[in-house]
Amino acid sequence: MSQALVSSSSNSPKPTGMDTQGRATLNPAAAPALATMRPRRALTRRQKAAIIVRLLLKEGAQFSLDELPETMQVELTHEMGALRSIDRETLQSVVREFVAEVKDVGAAFPGGLEGALAMLNGALSPDSLRRLRLQTGVVVHGDPWGMIEGLDPAALADIIGRESVETAAVILSKLPVQKSAAVLGRLPGDMARRITYAVSTTGAVDPETVRTIGHAIATQLATAEMKAFEEEPVSRVGAMLNLSDAETRDGVLDGLTEQDEGFATAVRKAIFTFANIPERIDARDIPKIARAVDQGVLVTALVAAEASEADAPGAAYILENMSKRLAAQLREDMQDRGKVKAREGEEALNTVVAAIRDMEQAGELTLLTGED
Repeated sequence: MSQALVSSSSNSPKPTGMDTQGRATLNPAAAPALATMRPRRALTRRQKAAIIVRLLLKEGAQFSLDELPETMQVELTHEMGALRSIDRETLQSVVREFVAEVKDVGAAFPGGLEGALAMLNGALSPDSLRRLRLQTGVVVHGDPWGMIEGLDPAALADIIGRESVETAAVILSKLPVQKSAAVLGRLPGDMARRITYAVSTTGAVDPETVRTIGHAIATQLATAEMKAFEEEPVSRVGAMLNLSDAETRDGVLDGLTEQDEGFATAVRKAIFTFANIPERIDARDIPKIARAVDQGVLVTALVAAEASEADAPGAAYILENMSKRLAAQLREDMQDRGKVKAREGEEALNTVVAAIRDMEQAGELTLLTGED
């Protein structure tokens, strides 16, 4: 760009200033009245845009053009490269025209439907946003990784599990370190090892490949079939039976086995009851569970469990894996408590189970598979 574009005489005011928010602005006074003057050369709007961008950058203005379509960014760069020199009169005319257009703008709205959807992301429910994308054909534009990084580790682990090892390595590399570690922890050991090794081969992956992978995943998410229930039927039935009394639970499972043995088997695996504590709770988590449950409720649950052949091992496991002092105190309280009614005992056992489930969902403990 020649000196004619960037120079200004000592008698002419600078074309830029700062507004009340500290942003660079163009000063209309920089372009004197030119009612009777006309630019010496006709410029396209793209050329005028290139001139304004060049002028703002020269004056130190901080702004970003990355929200423009990529083709527009490329065209603007070419226009800036093609310009060689313009006279002062043309420069002042372009500035004046730009300032006049800016003053006429009352409010700026996102461009097109895709811009509107991007702006409404977070304000609309996920189902409404997904439905709009499907109806309009607008799926994902711009950087898709913000959407992907916002997913919880379980959803990301499910996505990675369906991809090739190489693609999974790219996804894992793109995620924040804490989230990628959480995702790895939810993958089968062998898969986690293969993906971790594949990360070492991602050094030569080009940005376009990363963006393509991101768009493919984001498109899958945006067009995924909408479901009325977030959890699968097995999980929902299992959660219901978790808090049901033993008689109801056994009766339902027997009925499910007669109708659909496969579904019944899956539900049995999803159920977690007091009797499952020894095989599915790490001994190191027992003190946390004991602190999370009201001591009176815990005492009632332990008394009820010791009276049940199925639940007695769970009570013994809890007492064996806490401090000797606390265990001795609980045993003394259990003796003082005496026999409890069946309904009261069942409620106390369910309260302990519910506390364990809450801790699992909060990430404070992990239920073992029962095969570890």
